[in-house]
Amino acid sequence: MPVVHGTDPVRTRALSPTARPAPGETRCADSIFQQPWWLDAVAPGHWAEVTSERNGRTVARLPYVIRGRPQLRMLTQSTMTQTLGPWVDRSSAEGSPLAHEHELLAELESKLPPAIAFSQQFSPAMLNALPFRWAGYRLEMRYTYRLHGLRSTDTLWSGLRGNIRREIRKARKRVEVVEDLGVDRFHDVLSKTYARQGLPAPRSLAELDRLQEACARHRAGTMLFARDDADRVHGVAWIVWDRQAAYYLLAGAEPDLRNSGASSLLVWEAIMRSREHTDVFDFHGSMLQPIERFFRAFGARQTPYLSVTRMSPAFRAALTARSALRQLAARR
Repeated sequence: MPVVHGTDPVRTRALSPTARPAPGETRCADSIFQQPWWLDAVAPGHWAEVTSERNGRTVARLPYVIRGRPQLRMLTQSTMTQTLGPWVDRSSAEGSPLAHEHELLAELESKLPPAIAFSQQFSPAMLNALPFRWAGYRLEMRYTYRLHGLRSTDTLWSGLRGNIRREIRKARKRVEVVEDLGVDRFHDVLSKTYARQGLPAPRSLAELDRLQEACARHRAGTMLFARDDADRVHGVAWIVWDRQAAYYLLAGAEPDLRNSGASSLLVWEAIMRSREHTDVFDFHGSMLQPIERFFRAFGARQTPYLSVTRMSPAFRAALTARSALRQLAARR
């Protein structure tokens, strides 16, 4: 069943026990973002998955978040999730590994329910999306930045750009990095960070609280706070991890205290804490030039991942029209 069926009403299917895991269940995955418990936290009641089975065993799965009304349904991912996409058990191949992967990816795509759009960013572990391309999807290369080999403090420190080292030294004289000052204080700083840029906070306090509780249950993350002697929080950072990597999920800085160097210190402390769980630190995007420059200054390596999209002609036309109207309004 193809993903896009024009503007036809979306037909949904009842999810079987194999299609919808039990709450809190752990499934095979390339990243924490593909785990059922994570999806339950970031998109409760609004996600599902398709799977491929061989000999009664799941060998591939593709979770997705469902958005929109039934006639305008989109299959996507949470804004709290950098990547999602398919997982494939490559060890299950009996012949050519690549042909086996093609077969499973094509099967997953064919099982997706109808929708007017599909939009996901695949994990860096899944750089093969040719079966989606052959089915009419658009593939776009994007980049995150990753540090590999977190065990050596000296190597990590020498890999920092000089200005980052200076910022860390400066911040150490002004703040200390502590954990668990509360989701409310984290959200407060995060909201101010986005407000300074004229943007709404990406998630509500309730949503952050739900995800923090899920991460705490699975021992999969921590919130860091840079706090001074007056109990002012200069900056915040949230890291989560799985066996493959730790991820710099969210971060923010108090607008009036941005020059303390706390942001650089928080990244350094996040890296130090991450190596207790994994040997890779993922900066979680972004391709915005100032942010990319900041991440690269920590010695991180550019790492590609794929954005995979498909839209019905009517939906694409609607997006084009909306963009044109916005441009026209901006000129007035």
